[in-house]
Amino acid sequence: MDISRRQFATFAAGIGLTAALPLSEARAEPNRPGPWQTRGVIAHDEFTRGLRQWAVELEDGGQVSARHGRLEVDVPAGATLWFRRALQGPYLLEYTATPISAGGANDRVSDLNNFWNAVDVRSPDDIFAVARGGKLAEYNYLRTYYVGYGANGNTTTRLRRYVGDPDQRPLIFDYREPLLTANRPHRVQIASNGSTQQWWVNGRLVFDYADPDPYTAGHFALRTTWSHFAFTDFRIRRLKPPRSR
Repeated sequence: MDISRRQFATFAAGIGLTAALPLSEARAEPNRPGPWQTRGVIAHDEFTRGLRQWAVELEDGGQVSARHGRLEVDVPAGATLWFRRALQGPYLLEYTATPISAGGANDRVSDLNNFWNAVDVRSPDDIFAVARGGKLAEYNYLRTYYVGYGANGNTTTRLRRYVGDPDQRPLIFDYREPLLTANRPHRVQIASNGSTQQWWVNGRLVFDYADPDPYTAGHFALRTTWSHFAFTDFRIRRLKPPRSR
């Protein structure tokens, strides 16, 4: 169901995000009250006890570690980090990602990417029953939403809706901005609420998709390729339904 810009603005304000504006107008704003609220934390990771909450799939090795409050991914090729716990909407997922550019071999500022509500059509009840090696094409059998933020050498920002087809990855939105900024924290928020799927960065609404046949449950993953990122402050909160007017 399509809803108006005003309705999206109301939704966004209530879950602690900024008003939903077109990309050319959007700016970070203070939180404002509204009808949407959260009701507690579903899951979180402070990144002090290793990778036990994550399943790591690497195309060509690299370094992945979680310690001292920081998940660090330093890889020469594709890397996917699955949060092991399956999620059921409605929820708000949040984390902070910093693309590191300090002269390292993999310090290429590119590809802050996410899968969410992912299910593998080859094993719908267990996403980990099928082995994958981190190469992007191996994920075509997913039914999932996928954001590639600052992808293709930090030139594109896209939303795809994977349909579990080995050859088709339907493209929903294709932008040339916003893009990544080196060594700057990027606060990502994903709001999954039935047909409404939104992806925010630093208080700016980047993708706003009303899916007529939504994916409402599945797994979340951090995804990148040939890059170096530090992740912090990962948590998932349950969304409450809106209050009646």
